[in-house]
Amino acid sequence: MWLVFALITLLFWSGSDLFSKIGSPENDKYSHFKIVTSVGLIMGLHAMYSIFIGKVPISLDAVIAYLPASLLYIISMLIGYIGLKYIELSVSSPICNSSGAITAILCFFVLRQRLDMPQTIAVVIICIGVFMLGVTEYTEDDEKRQLRQSESGRKYTKSFLALTLPLCYCLLDSIGTFVDSIILDTEATAVSQFTGGFLTNETGNRFLSLLMYGRLNEETANTAYELTFLLIGIICAIYVFGIKRDKPTVKADTPKLLGGLCETIGQFTYVFAISANPIGSAPVISAYCVASVLWSRIFLKEKLSLKHYLCIALVITGIIILGILEGISGDV
Repeated sequence: MWLVFALITLLFWSGSDLFSKIGSPENDKYSHFKIVTSVGLIMGLHAMYSIFIGKVPISLDAVIAYLPASLLYIISMLIGYIGLKYIELSVSSPICNSSGAITAILCFFVLRQRLDMPQTIAVVIICIGVFMLGVTEYTEDDEKRQLRQSESGRKYTKSFLALTLPLCYCLLDSIGTFVDSIILDTEATAVSQFTGGFLTNETGNRFLSLLMYGRLNEETANTAYELTFLLIGIICAIYVFGIKRDKPTVKADTPKLLGGLCETIGQFTYVFAISANPIGSAPVISAYCVASVLWSRIFLKEKLSLKHYLCIALVITGIIILGILEGISGDV
């Protein structure tokens, strides 16, 4: 079942990429804060629904326990939203979403999780495809780059900042996913191995017990994350609309709300996917940049080359292999 959730996340997070890019015009210097506000608002509404209608159990302890992962995700997303002003979506998305490969490596070596050979091959195929897509974008010559930019109607110059922001997102997001897999790990043995046996139920206090021994289920963790995002969104709103006196408009800010809606749906399914199989889900979810590249071509008029399509085909092949393997095992 984890693969179904991973694919849903792929679809909606690619939609979030597209709408966030549309909502990041060069002349709006507060667009990144506005997007965080929009995402926080939508997630906050979903959190209220989960608590009062869905009866999801939530407490301050749960919010604090999930806070390390929440903050890593939110900070990485804020950095990613800033980066959308300085670089094309078809370039930034593959770099940002290479984080899945880093997460898989962390889970493999640190938590000692294992994949059988066919699964390993599929994961490697996905990681290679995502990596090569990023390489193809970055090795494109200046003439082709200028042609692509002329079609999209937006011009970007290569700069240290433009390259650094997606890389920072990649690193922080991968660490967040790794921390996420630890927090939601229901097997105390895995955490015991990770901490060298230093923390136990007897020596840990209530917070450490909740954090390290997996007493957060997926729905509670997701709600805790949404409440944290709501708080950060409120802070951003106070800064932009209160302190800086910036006024929202329907035309400019509607894409930001749509991006927040897509982000919320994707986050809901992501938690289930990553908690069920972090080393398998992370590379699949990272492939949502493939869809983002396609949307950027269709809606933003960013041109793709044959190399791009070959990389996309490689990633899709890996996803199909994982789907077949899950079907054979009877988990889907």
